[in-house]
Amino acid sequence: MKQNNFVIIAAFFATVVICSPFPTEAAGKKPSSPDASSSTDADASPAAAASPGGKVRATPFKGIIAAVDDKAKTFTIAGKETSHSLKITDKTIITRGGQPATMKDVVSNEEVRGSYYKMPDGSIEAKIVKLGPLTEAEKEARRVKREEKRASISPTASATPSVSPST
Repeated sequence: MKQNNFVIIAAFFATVVICSPFPTEAAGKKPSSPDASSSTDADASPAAAASPGGKVRATPFKGIIAAVDDKAKTFTIAGKETSHSLKITDKTIITRGGQPATMKDVVSNEEVRGSYYKMPDGSIEAKIVKLGPLTEAEKEARRVKREEKRASISPTASATPSVSPST
């Protein structure tokens, strides 16, 4: 009986050891030093440079433009809770009403939305800047997307009509 318990326990530990990942696999994927990754930040895309895994998504923003600095190519948005200063680069896509725009079109006291990358040095680079209120096409696209999402969550609820008892 004791020998049978010993065999079962030994088999369990052997299975755990064989199936567990080794920590040395993950260590090989990390960059060798933080200085090595920061030297390529200027050439690499902001998404790849912001984290070791390279899987960074752009963060959405929405607010009113509080200030614009044409020389530094930055603008400050006043959000609901905090203010952010965003830098416009050559890769930034700026639009107004669905049409291409330039830095000269960015003015104070205007509604703005878009997305940005947070860089390793703490600065914020705008990826997409959409000036002005939502266009009718954008409103329609959002409405369609919402309806598709509802339909995919409960396909039977939208296919069958609701029946109310009649008296």
